[in-house]
Amino acid sequence: MAPKEEQSGRNHLAMPMSPIERGDSPSLTNKIQEDLLDLDQDEVEQILNTQEKNFLLQVERGDVSTVKKILKKGSKDNDVTPDSFNINCKDPLGRSAIAIAIENENLDMITVLLEENIESGDSLLRAISEQYVEGVELLLMHEENVHKAGEPYSWERGNRDRATFTPDITPLILAAHNNNYEIIKLLLDRGASLPMPHDIKCACDECLVSSAEDSLRHSLSRINAYRALTSPSLICLSSNDPLITSFRLSEELNSLASMEKEFVEDYVALRNQVQKFTMDLIEETRTRTELEIVLNYDPQGEPYKKGEFMHLARLREAVASDQRKFVAHSNVQQLLGQVWYDGMPGFKRLGPLAQLTEIAKIGCLFPLYCFAFLFAPTSSFGAAMKKPFIKFIVHSAAYCCFLLLLVIVSLRVETLVMELLGNEWMLQRLRQAERESRGGFPSVVELLIVVFVVGFIANELSSLWEEGLSEFIKDLWNIVDFISYFFYMNWIFLRATAWFLSQRAEWYGEKYYYPREMWPYFDPILISEGMFGAANILSFLKLVHIFGVNPHMGPLQVALGRMVIDIIKFFFIYTLVLFAFGCGLNQMLWYYADLDMKKCYSLPGGLPNPEEESSCEIWRRFSNLFETSQSLFWASFGLINLDVFELTGIKTFTRFWSLLMYGSYNVINVIVLLNLLIAMMSNSYAIICAQCDVEWKFARSKLWMSYFEQGHEMPSPFNLLPNIGSLLTTKSSVTRESIRKRQDSFRDDQYQGIMKNLVRRYVTKMQRKNDERTVNEDDINEVKQDISSFRYELLNVLRMNNMNTGTAHEKLETTFGKKQQARERRLMKGFNIGMVEGVDVNRSLAGMVKKSMNLLAAFKIKQHKKKDWNREVRMSKRIYKTDHIGSSRTSMKRTSLRQNARASGSIKRSNAWKTVQYYQRSGVFMGEEVNAAILQTARQELDDMEKSNQQYGRGWKKVKALHAEGHVTGNSNPSSPTTDQQPRSATPSKQPSAAAPDKQPRTAAPSKQSPAQTPANQQKQTPSEPAPAKSPSQPPPNSAAPAPKSPSQPPAKPVTPAPAKSPSQPPLKPAASSGPKSPTFKSQGWL
Repeated sequence: MAPKEEQSGRNHLAMPMSPIERGDSPSLTNKIQEDLLDLDQDEVEQILNTQEKNFLLQVERGDVSTVKKILKKGSKDNDVTPDSFNINCKDPLGRSAIAIAIENENLDMITVLLEENIESGDSLLRAISEQYVEGVELLLMHEENVHKAGEPYSWERGNRDRATFTPDITPLILAAHNNNYEIIKLLLDRGASLPMPHDIKCACDECLVSSAEDSLRHSLSRINAYRALTSPSLICLSSNDPLITSFRLSEELNSLASMEKEFVEDYVALRNQVQKFTMDLIEETRTRTELEIVLNYDPQGEPYKKGEFMHLARLREAVASDQRKFVAHSNVQQLLGQVWYDGMPGFKRLGPLAQLTEIAKIGCLFPLYCFAFLFAPTSSFGAAMKKPFIKFIVHSAAYCCFLLLLVIVSLRVETLVMELLGNEWMLQRLRQAERESRGGFPSVVELLIVVFVVGFIANELSSLWEEGLSEFIKDLWNIVDFISYFFYMNWIFLRATAWFLSQRAEWYGEKYYYPREMWPYFDPILISEGMFGAANILSFLKLVHIFGVNPHMGPLQVALGRMVIDIIKFFFIYTLVLFAFGCGLNQMLWYYADLDMKKCYSLPGGLPNPEEESSCEIWRRFSNLFETSQSLFWASFGLINLDVFELTGIKTFTRFWSLLMYGSYNVINVIVLLNLLIAMMSNSYAIICAQCDVEWKFARSKLWMSYFEQGHEMPSPFNLLPNIGSLLTTKSSVTRESIRKRQDSFRDDQYQGIMKNLVRRYVTKMQRKNDERTVNEDDINEVKQDISSFRYELLNVLRMNNMNTGTAHEKLETTFGKKQQARERRLMKGFNIGMVEGVDVNRSLAGMVKKSMNLLAAFKIKQHKKKDWNREVRMSKRIYKTDHIGSSRTSMKRTSLRQNARASGSIKRSNAWKTVQYYQRSGVFMGEEVNAAILQTARQELDDMEKSNQQYGRGWKKVKALHAEGHVTGNSNPSSPTTDQQPRSATPSKQPSAAAPDKQPRTAAPSKQSPAQTPANQQKQTPSEPAPAKSPSQPPPNSAAPAPKSPSQPPAKPVTPAPAKSPSQPPLKPAASSGPKSPTFKSQGWL
């Protein structure tokens, strides 16, 4: 079997080894070369030569004239040696030259690079990300010129895995993400479109394929699309009605947040952004007329006229879409307050006592207001019923009367009054009613309660018919009313059933009236009393809803509503714990509870035994699962003592284990769950208090707006009476079609005019804020870049006019700031992002894993063999040598191998999978079908690269032929696996004058020499470490590598390292190496 070095040498071009590599460990070189073979094309492009580094450095500094010279020279070099200079090279951070120019906002540099046909790539997206408007305009024109219909755009052609922006990002989406009004308008004016996201439940082929291929990418693309749609600038520029667009987006984002829980924070943040935009937009209203027209706009209704009834259609849509900040805005609240107190001028300026007096006066006269509205709706009292605040007081007063009737029935006030003030007949009737209470006829108060309940139900049914079920159940108080009315209806039905049973018993002559203690367990009267009691509780709790208008009780009501949800969550966990412990205790104690039950009912006929009082008390505690759960529930309040575990016949272990389970239940329930509930409620209250004003104003606005509607003026039970006044005052609503069209046109023009003014004010305010922002680091960097570019341009103009610039060009080599110095250092030192080739960390980890697996295998077969840890440590030190700082020699070797691998093209392995990846990066597989045009272009590019490799191959064959004839001789084997470039000497010698660099001839005719006199390495030199920056007017020197020592040559003098260069000194250039000049061969693919 061939050695590893020979196998790897067959797969790529072979080159003689450099003197630096002689004597080094061949394993390190092989490891580095193996890692270099795995590099992708993008990683190879980051391996830069000296000319490319200087090119990117001058672009970073903004030296346009020097960049032009480098591009001109690079074009000539490419004519001689293809691919010797890559204009699309990238710095260690993955930035191309045009990307650097965009970051520096150097428009002249961008123009020069585009004229040289540089690949723009994602430069347009970078310019939009930098919000560089001039660059965006220039790149849009360039993209329009170079783009062909049916082919992907420039930013879609690159490697998607290494791209800065995801594939779903388009220029318009990115501009919307940055909320740049000017760029968005520029793109929309050009006709750019925004891809609309599909519905979350969409099941089209595109969504199914996208979700199946990459569900994460599918979800993130939807988030990016909605992040663009929620941009205030995009909404202002693309929507005729920004308010309704924002409301719809808010509803969609709320739905997405509830369905995609993984990205709930992103959707909530976007929803908050939309709500803030609507609040900022309504803040731009300046007059009440503007606010009224905006909030009363109805696309299907009549135009609003000042002084008319305000239906607030747009505000109702805001409430329906839960736009809390919009509704709670001070402008909206001021308008709502005026509408609410309409009909009672000066009420807000009265003192608290005067306000209570006014409210009590209207409340006491509520029957007069109701009858006036029924029979004389145009009178002062009748017209007042249409005022929201008066309507609210009348309804509240009627409801208080209903609660008073409930109190009378609950306390049996009529019975007490008849006992104190009644005559003999009344007392006789009272005693008869008590005897016949099982199925007696309802009293007068109970009949009034029935009438009130019927009126309430009629109102609820009317609201349900008008609003619809979906809108009706959104208000939780409607659900509470529904439950309370359900209990009242059951009470009425059971009372009617009991009366029917009593009447039937009288018809048949049966005895029906018994004392209450002898009634059956589920007697209709007993069940009806339970229903009536539950309905009373809910009826009295509804007062909390009425108190919501009060600024002191309102926030407390909102906090209570939020805590109810926490209590429901808590009771779910509590019920689970209760059921779990109930099952365990019932399994252990049911038998002994059954013994106590038999002991309790030990008398003949199954009667309880008075002597066994303790057994009669404790047998129910654990007789079944339901009773056990009840016992545990009441134990939470400390109402169950330990005596209940003293059951008849219970064993010691069973009693101990039951008490242990009971104690564990109390620890979990009282210490853990109860404190958890307190923490949850405290957190909810803290959240409510943080936005207490917004939450309360939103809840109060919903209550106010429920009384703004036309209709439902009459409270229960007056709503059951026919409205005679409305029948007498009929109004014609017939409108001609021409008049209706004019009204619609006037309504839309009126609203659009005001909305345009609001958008104009909002955008102006936003632009003013951007202009007034404080100076930041980016602004300082832009100034530095402008100064640097101006200095280079000025110096170039002076040199072109043959003026003496002195040492000014040397001072230009210094940079302005620490960040700029860091960027240039990374560029010139070869700072690449990725794995360092030849490092054995993975191999070491693999060995550790293998050893641990061997240990497991030894453990399984029970080979208990003592391990010699000292031997393992010695072996580890022998294999993996410790070197804390490394050496410059290894660094230069790794840099040289990178340069050679990039120049030789040996890492471009043309296997099938690499070809497929190249087609994918080129955009061949975009869409559902293969793009034939792009496929043909990609194939042509692959053929060109193959031809280039073949040319390099013919050049190497010629070199090998020369070597075989003896024209080229050396100590190294030409077939050894290395590359076409070798580094310079490790330590440069002192330089001659910078103005007259020592240059080596680029080519020379070959001559026959003896082996001792022929250099072993005839290659183009590559610096082992970054070359210092040069003056724009000085071309980079070409210095040859030192020749190997021969017996006939005297030893070379030791070379001392050059001192460190200070910023004020001119850059040093490496001197030509000593020794005989090496002949250079020039052939196709060989320099």
